[in-house]
Amino acid sequence: MADEPGNQTPNTPEVSESELRDLSVDELRQQAKDAGISGSSGMRKEELVEALAKAGGGAGRSADGGGGSEDVGAGPDGGKLRKGPEMSDSLKYSQEVTSPDQEPEREGRSLVTTHHEVIKQWAEERNAVPATVSGTEHGGHLGVLRFDFGDKNSDLRQVSWEEWFKTFDERGLNFIYQEQRSDGQQSNFFRLENPGREDA
Repeated sequence: MADEPGNQTPNTPEVSESELRDLSVDELRQQAKDAGISGSSGMRKEELVEALAKAGGGAGRSADGGGGSEDVGAGPDGGKLRKGPEMSDSLKYSQEVTSPDQEPEREGRSLVTTHHEVIKQWAEERNAVPATVSGTEHGGHLGVLRFDFGDKNSDLRQVSWEEWFKTFDERGLNFIYQEQRSDGQQSNFFRLENPGREDA
């Protein structure tokens, strides 16, 4: 029996890759998110098409069961940059991200946000968990905020997203980060900065 014409992906009879290719990258990323595909924000269009085809298209699928992740919203500043007298040059020249749908202008671009969902998605795509540095807590408050990337770092104590974001907002921090390095590889770089103080 001859193969069917067209670009067919095995075991995904209801998915047309050509239809997926007609969608924008943002639409593909949303479908990938809905389908529970991790790491989609760093994927190129062809990678998104391939991942969605393997997952069965993503359209109409619920995100339920995708690790129990729930949208934590934008936060009190709507994702906007917090400004102050001690803003670093890296903060001034970073691309401001105020929505999970925003893309870096180029690979390796330094980004900045206060948007809770953007930060949470960035961490989850790297299997990172919110944490604090043990021994830096004071007065019942979390200490230095970090992410646990699973490096078996005994100095880190994992905390809830609620605790992490509460401290992040109370301290008026900005989240400076990269999605990708300049060579296109996923980047784990991040830094927290308080624009009103020299030491965040």
